[in-house]
Parts: sequence; structure tokens; C-alpha cells
Amino acid sequence: MRHTDVLVVGAGPTGLFLAAELALSGVGVRVVERLEEPDPTIKAGSVNVASAEILDRRGLLPAAESVQRRLLASAGTFAREGAEREDGQLDGLERAYRRFPVVGHFAGMLFRDDLVDQGDPALAAHTAVANGVLVPQRDLEALLAEHCARLGVEIRRGVEVRGVRGTGADPAGGADDAGVVVETSEGDMTAAWLVAADGGRSVIRKQLGVAFDGTDPQMVGYQAIADFEDASGLKRGWTWTPRGVYSYGPVPGRILVARFAPQPADRNAPVTLEELQRVVREVTGTDVTLTGLRGRATRWSDNARQARTYRHGRVLLAGDAAHVHSPFSGQGLNLGLGDAVNLGWKLAATVQGRAPDGLLDTYESERRPVAAWVLNWTRAQVALLRGDEQTAQLRSLVRDELLTVPGAMNRVVALSSGIMQRYDVAEEPVPPVGSVAGDVELASGGRLADHAHDGRFVLVDRSPDGRFGAVVRPWEDRIACVSDPAADASLPSLLVRPDGVVVWVATEDAATVDADARTRLDAALRRWVGAREACPSAPGR
Repeated sequence: MRHTDVLVVGAGPTGLFLAAELALSGVGVRVVERLEEPDPTIKAGSVNVASAEILDRRGLLPAAESVQRRLLASAGTFAREGAEREDGQLDGLERAYRRFPVVGHFAGMLFRDDLVDQGDPALAAHTAVANGVLVPQRDLEALLAEHCARLGVEIRRGVEVRGVRGTGADPAGGADDAGVVVETSEGDMTAAWLVAADGGRSVIRKQLGVAFDGTDPQMVGYQAIADFEDASGLKRGWTWTPRGVYSYGPVPGRILVARFAPQPADRNAPVTLEELQRVVREVTGTDVTLTGLRGRATRWSDNARQARTYRHGRVLLAGDAAHVHSPFSGQGLNLGLGDAVNLGWKLAATVQGRAPDGLLDTYESERRPVAAWVLNWTRAQVALLRGDEQTAQLRSLVRDELLTVPGAMNRVVALSSGIMQRYDVAEEPVPPVGSVAGDVELASGGRLADHAHDGRFVLVDRSPDGRFGAVVRPWEDRIACVSDPAADASLPSLLVRPDGVVVWVATEDAATVDADARTRLDAALRRWVGAREACPSAPGR
């Protein structure tokens, strides 16, 4: 049996990013994936700001920016081919996002950048990734696969998982001394820990009997990039009809269509050109003819469910294996990346025996409420998409009265961007403790994200005498200390976790900083970093 520290099942964005995080910490990791080749199905069209910042902290933002430039060029071609522009939707895609990236929609109502207050501190702190959010899921998976390859992560495709035993959830259940045993089409594999990132129909979650609570689907949706004989009858952007909703663009041939209808008898059957054309005609009311598909079309629903627990002994659930919902706003991709960056460093510390007590438990306590919120966020959007007259009136009220208020638009954009997440990380949290760091510029040049590429904690010490750097020196194998004395006393010193969450802050104040700030820093180190004993450094450190 082949053994590794952590076996990750699933080579989607969640599994790939998690594997890379483990490898950064020097943990042995292997990824197995059922599909022989990366999934060509068209899925999420972009990432949100929080996800782009995750990429930024690992040095992957330049690659994301390259993808966005290509996508904008394609969108520009599509716009120029159109005879008209509707509500400025395409104009927004042609612009370079020089400030906060206003991209996305709520129930098909696109965010308008002219209604967003760019001076809002909550938004202004997250501008560095503006040119790296338009990254479709297929491009992201390719980007992350290359990242894994550079880190030496083994990815085995065409390997089907058939069973799991020895999970350690029941000490009386005969757990194998070698760890979790995973039965696959290539024979048994063992690992100290197993992460199920194998999608919404997770074989592992089902076998373990983890309840998947939620609401049944009401909608059937399709998404594809297709060739049309004549698409002039289709409106560009989002359009509601009495029969459903559709979106055409922003790149040539991309069509999303959804209707409220029963689920097909065989949800796993491939989407045929004939099926897609029938649904497009029905929802759009246009006698359009599809002549071919570029890649594979996808069928989806608004099934919204969440695993009752994210951990079963030495098996952890992440990404769609832990939660599913409708794909509106592309929140599933972002939610999975958030799971991966939260879990990676915690699981690595656990594997290496240096985790503080209860550290791994915070994966579920922090991420499960975020997923529950996202499920409700997507349910609300589905409710606004119905084709009846009452819902149309409600949608008009939201679109024309609420989302035209600058403050309301700011709030919706910030929520959709993922930058409003807050975790309980300190007994006496002082803002921004518990939030994602965002863009932290350094007086010495560069940004905090530049020092987070190797997956360690980052301390930004802005004290004039380097007193906080001296405190964390015993943890230098796990903490990158950046000395950045600030002329402005209001700029705080920060301790930031590997997932970008601020766990300690101190503003320079000669009268109070020594006793209080050092006490809180020591508490943060004990709670999140662990004992002072050095641990093996990751390769390249």
C-alpha cells in the first residue's frame, strides 16, 4: 500500500489549492482524481476579490492577471460585434479595473460601478487584485495544476475511489495502524489524513454517512459555449422572461439559461445539443438554432445543502463535498478556495505535531457559518428569478429602488466579493482582528502579500525599536517577520495567519503599547502558532 501524509480526493480548484498549501509546509501529499483529463465543462466565469487575494498571497496574481487580459480582449471582440449595448454591461467589461473590481451580479442584476463609492474604506483596502478576478474556473484549474507541479505534488488522474476504512472516527471500529485506507481502482492507498474534495456527489461523504441537510432543487439550468446560426435575436447580458432567465455573453457563444422545472430523470446524462437548443428556445422565446458546442455543456440545479459535520475522524470535507448551491454569482468556487486556504495550514500543523490544541476544530467552526450564509445568499437570488408577475415587481423594486442607492450597492458588492468575512480569533478583538488583511502597503516598499508566498504567518512590525519582531523570533520557522517602522503612528503592527486573517493588531502608543500589545501578541501566538519548539522547515525556506 502506498502511504502519504495526506491524500486529497478531487483535482478541482479546492483539492489542487489545498494540496499546494500542504506541500508548502513540507507535508507529503498526493491527489487522486476520477477524471482522466481536466473537466472541460464550462463553470464559474470569475473569482471574487477574496479568492484573488488568496492567489495574490501565494504569488499567483500575475498568472491570474494574464488570464484576465485575454478574457477582456475576447469580451471586447464580442462587444464590438454587437449592434447595441444594454445598460452599459459590456462597457464595464472592456475597462481595466484600476480600483475596486466591480464585477458580478445579484439575481442577474449586474453591479454598477458608477453606484459604488470607491472611497469606502471597506472597499479601498482591497484594490491590489483588481486585474486578476476575471479568471474562469478552467483557467484557474490549469493555473493551480502548474502551481502544484512546481511544488512537486503528485496528481494521479483516472483513479476512482471505491471505499474508505479505518477513518479513526470510532476507536472501537478497528482503525488501521497505517492510517486511513482508501480503496481505489489502482489498489489500496493509505494516508494519515484524507480530504474529500470530490464534489457535491462525494462518494466519500456518502459512504461515511454524513448527513447533507438543505433544500431540494426547484430550477434546472444549463451553461455552455455554443455556435449559433444566428444569435441576433438574443439580448446580451441578463434577461428575465416568464419562462426563466438567460444570459448571453460576455464572451462569444457563452449562454446560460435556467427555468423552474422538475429535474430530468437522468441528471448524469450528457447535455446534448438538441436538449440545450430546446431549452434555449423555450426560455428566450427566440427561434434560435445552435450548430455546435465548444467543449461540454453543463446541467445544474439550485440544490442547496451542507454537510452536518466537516470532519469524520481523520477524514475532512472541503469544497462542494461539504456544501452545494446554485452557481449564481460563482460563489461555489470561491467558497471552496476559502475552505482550502483555511484548512491547509491547520492540517499541516496537525500532521507535523505542532498544532495548538483545538486548531483543526476551528476549520469547521470558522468555515461552516460562511457556507451557511452563502447558501442563503444563493437561495435569495433564486427566489428573485421567478417569472411570475409578483416576483417581477419585487425584482424591479430591488433593482430600481434598492440597488440604485450607493450605500446599498457598496454593501452588496462587498458581501459578494467575500471581503466581509469575520472569524472569532481573539477574546478581545480589536478591528481589523478577525478580518482578511487585504492590501497592506509597506513603508519599506511592496505589500504584505509579497511576504506570504511561502505560506507562513506574517508579522508586520511597525514599532520603532522592533519590539514585536523580538517576541516572535522563537517562531521564525513559522513566521515571516517584516520590519516596517511607520512614521504614521496610526498604522498598526499586524500578525496575519497563512490564510490572510488578522489575529493581532497594535497601534503604536507609547503610554500603553508595551504591556497590553505584548500580552495580546503572546495570546495570539499560543492560540494559532503553537509551541516555540522549532518544526521542520518547508523546502526552499
